[in-house]
Amino acid sequence: MGHRGDFLRITAGVMTGAAIAMTVMIPGAAFAAEAHGLPGEVMSLWWVLPFAGLLLSIATGPLLFHHVWDPHYGKIAALWAALAVVPLALAFGVPSATEAVLHALLTEYMPFIILLFALFTISGGILVAGNIHGTPLVNAGLLLTGALLASVIGTTGASMILIRPVIRANDARPFNAHVVVFFIFLVSNIGGSLTPLGDPPLFVGFLRGVDFFWTTTNLYRETLFTGGVVLAVFLAIDIILHRREAGAPKIKDPTPDSKVRIRGLPNIPLLAGVIGAILLSASWNPGVSISIQGVTLELQNLVRDAIILIFAFVSLAVSRKEYRQANGFNWGPIAEVAKLFAGIFICIVPVVAILRAGHDGALAPLVALVTSGHGTPNDLAYFWLTGALSSFLDNAPTYLVFFELAGGDPRHLMTELASTLAAISAGAVFMGANTYVGNAPNFMVYAIARQHGVKMPGFFGYMLWSGLVLIPIFLAAGFLFFGG
Repeated sequence: MGHRGDFLRITAGVMTGAAIAMTVMIPGAAFAAEAHGLPGEVMSLWWVLPFAGLLLSIATGPLLFHHVWDPHYGKIAALWAALAVVPLALAFGVPSATEAVLHALLTEYMPFIILLFALFTISGGILVAGNIHGTPLVNAGLLLTGALLASVIGTTGASMILIRPVIRANDARPFNAHVVVFFIFLVSNIGGSLTPLGDPPLFVGFLRGVDFFWTTTNLYRETLFTGGVVLAVFLAIDIILHRREAGAPKIKDPTPDSKVRIRGLPNIPLLAGVIGAILLSASWNPGVSISIQGVTLELQNLVRDAIILIFAFVSLAVSRKEYRQANGFNWGPIAEVAKLFAGIFICIVPVVAILRAGHDGALAPLVALVTSGHGTPNDLAYFWLTGALSSFLDNAPTYLVFFELAGGDPRHLMTELASTLAAISAGAVFMGANTYVGNAPNFMVYAIARQHGVKMPGFFGYMLWSGLVLIPIFLAAGFLFFGG
């Protein structure tokens, strides 16, 4: 069976887990009553604790108690999720809690993980064979290529295709963790800011009515500046470290330089098919939907997810086993992301409810920051507040919250408030790079790098990198583009 058997077992496990979760959460059809939203305006900051606890576990688990964390991180995430769900049910009733959690799982988490799962599976069948030596210029070229590719096939697709070649190119260098850190900055985040296909928050905006090329024409200056400065900083650091390595003991290269070839070409049209399925769901609206406990699922989105899953199965069938083996492909990274982000999407439910309450919620002081004294949007505050929350919350729902706070009318936001929408978009995409949990590819790249022996910084170590490198650049970009 090999990878196919593992794939089927994981798929069956996901489906079984979803069925069990729905059975536990929906003990019968007794509450087919009208839907009830969570009253975010009456929820205190105590509701943030499960989410904060999960983030703290992710931050400290691999460092302080990895012998417990590594085999049980899924159970720990489930425990924090339960600590969010059970109080919601007790405080606001099973129907309201069920609808809120199911909405997060069915309309946000499932499309999110299905897309990541497919991109991970398909890109895992594309092998960039051969190897080149990771000099500073070569590394900068790889990062630039990945950043450009990210807006075409998404940050996840670009990350999964290029992370292993980048690791191989630098596996004979004693200092190589910084290359992966900057890879996360540029390929897994900033590079995905030019199209709705690049990053989930921009895709959310596209589905809300933002024109496909609006992002390209309104964010290219911010992207060029931010990405260009980050790449220049990387080049300076890599040159310094490369020179230091000249006097260090030589490490035998486990992957000697050889001619670079791209294998697994049948997977490339499958990636194009995934992109086509996403565009189809945005352009085709048959007006057909189904409702599950008050959660509406539209036909075009169900069809999209089904097509994407089919392409993943096709990739597994047509990809040669030796290409996946050469990639070091296994289900560990996507399983880790699936379990941890399931917990994150559940624990984020009360946080988003409080944010949606706006000025009436417990986070009203933060919400007030995005409005000036004259009642007009404060673009710089939108950039930083969206970005700060996107660093720790999922950036797609965070984008949506501030999209709604800015009025929610895509025509108005694309014209009179174009700078505000640009600030929200840039904050959500750029600052997903600030932590390992800011964007899903971050954790996948981190997991793959660790599997390949790269001594990656821990949660807070990574934040030290982002704090020293990214925050000053974001400060400059904020005042340059949104401080007027």
